[in-house]
Amino acid sequence: MTTRELVAINDIERQIFMIRGHKVMVDRDLAALYRVPTKVLNQAVKRNRNRFPEGFMFLLTRQETDELVTNCDRFNSLKHSSTCPSAFTEYGVAMLSSVLRSERAIQINIQIIQTFIRLRQWALTHKELARKIIELETKISIHDKHIQNIFEAIHELINPPETPRRRIGFAPQE
Repeated sequence: MTTRELVAINDIERQIFMIRGHKVMVDRDLAALYRVPTKVLNQAVKRNRNRFPEGFMFLLTRQETDELVTNCDRFNSLKHSSTCPSAFTEYGVAMLSSVLRSERAIQINIQIIQTFIRLRQWALTHKELARKIIELETKISIHDKHIQNIFEAIHELINPPETPRRRIGFAPQE
């Protein structure tokens, strides 16, 4: 963490979740970073609702909230909460800086946006690696089938099926 960073980038990365196919941050985590109560953050968003269209933020469903509680101990207080948290996409986080006008909010937003950008770049550079892994998995699957066929052939050679024996001698006719 440099002297200009208010929060370590790794700490911010741990607070980014993949929900509904979007990388998002939960309102409680953002409020903690900005050092404001979650209620204050949500009130500021409600006062400026027109700045947060659907692609910028959304409310989590009860099922998504339960999954979040299951995966992260720090959300245990949400288990019995009557309200579901808000999730902010990268664009929603950027818009928060215009709603929360403190110097800390501006600096934290810069760091969060840089983290989102870093994650996107990481995903792009590793997309090729992911493609190669899928390619290798396909090859391995084909090889597994071939190996299975070889084992079946060896098994047949070791244990040939019993053929009925031809009787030697006189067979009475009935």
